Amino acid sequence: MAERTLTRPRALLTLPVWARVLAVYVVARIVTTVLVSLSSSLAPEDGRHGADPSMLAYISGWDAAWYREIALNGYPGEIPVDENGQAQQNAWAFMPVYPWLARILAAIVPGAGFGSDDVWAVAEAWAVSAAIISLVAGFFACWGVHALLVDRLGRVRALWATAFVAFGPLALMFQVGYAEALFLALVVWALVAIKNESWWWLYAIIPAMAFTRPGELALPLTIALYGLWRIRHRAERPIERREVVHILATGALGTVLGFAWPVIANTVTGNPDAYLETELAWRSGWVGEQGGFFPGEGWLQAARAWSGIWGIPHAAGYLLVAVIAACAIGLFFLPAVHGLGIETKLWGASYLVYTALVVFPQSSVFRLLLPLAPLAAGALATPRLLRESRVLILVGLTALQFWWIHAMYGHGNTFYFIP
Repeated sequence: MAERTLTRPRALLTLPVWARVLAVYVVARIVTTVLVSLSSSLAPEDGRHGADPSMLAYISGWDAAWYREIALNGYPGEIPVDENGQAQQNAWAFMPVYPWLARILAAIVPGAGFGSDDVWAVAEAWAVSAAIISLVAGFFACWGVHALLVDRLGRVRALWATAFVAFGPLALMFQVGYAEALFLALVVWALVAIKNESWWWLYAIIPAMAFTRPGELALPLTIALYGLWRIRHRAERPIERREVVHILATGALGTVLGFAWPVIANTVTGNPDAYLETELAWRSGWVGEQGGFFPGEGWLQAARAWSGIWGIPHAAGYLLVAVIAACAIGLFFLPAVHGLGIETKLWGASYLVYTALVVFPQSSVFRLLLPLAPLAAGALATPRLLRESRVLILVGLTALQFWWIHAMYGHGNTFYFIP
């Protein structure tokens, strides 16, 4: 059905842009729902959610449970510690916009209003509300991808790029209780605002991004690089004083708010390292208690950890990290990427820098790379590819989607099956 729709683009192109995107998105969500049902029917007894789990189990699984905890009980006043005084995993690792939006929406459900004593009714209403927010945010993310890429790719290829996002390996994020869909929507519309130099929109988008999930700091870096690019090309396209003011103001706003959540966590708990200790608690299961944080160290720690798991020398793990870094840099020299808009490329580079500095790569790293979807989808929809090649890519992405869903949710019973 999806292939037939996308291989006959002329019919879709007669529709308004939002309707084109919606048509593709609805088909994609039907496909994902079918894949979830298939995964559920194949789920083993010792899987994360047991045999034959419901869609609600998938919606509220893994990190969604933390968001639900925030919606129901807020954040702890103290960082929980073990018998050795080491910080334990807790809600401060997750930001409030998404869980609170879902809680507000859930309040309209009978029995789940504010002040309700029926915890189960509230929890179930929250899960459904969270899925609705992700579903709607996913549509706006796909619409934003189309708006971001259409000038460079044209209407047909931009629609293919949108389909690659909608059917991609991580498309389940558009239907479960994670903040990824909302964050991606904010990212792509921020990039559209930069592309169109609609700077005033950024003053609303940046605060929302800063309190939705980590990664917002890549945006002020993008804005700074965009400003330098505009200065460099001022001979062909003069930069006005008004633009300079907005670039400096939005960059400063994004930087300040990018560090605001750690300051809030530290202040509320009375612990000057509350947020950092909380984040490192997720890493300690892999590397043990190894003290503080140094930018970029996570990749070296992961190289040692994965080398031990795979039974290979540590030097081989370090070499793999070097290869990954080289591939990330080489990505921007590909013709398919070179032809994308400057804001898309700068965001991709900025987010990769952010990832290199703060992320500890394990199975969740694929989900953490979802904000790179505009860059990846735009490159895959390159004009050099024939229509048949795009169909094969779409089929391949859908197959990877099922693998990811079933591995992380159907099984999810070992440390390398964590979304």
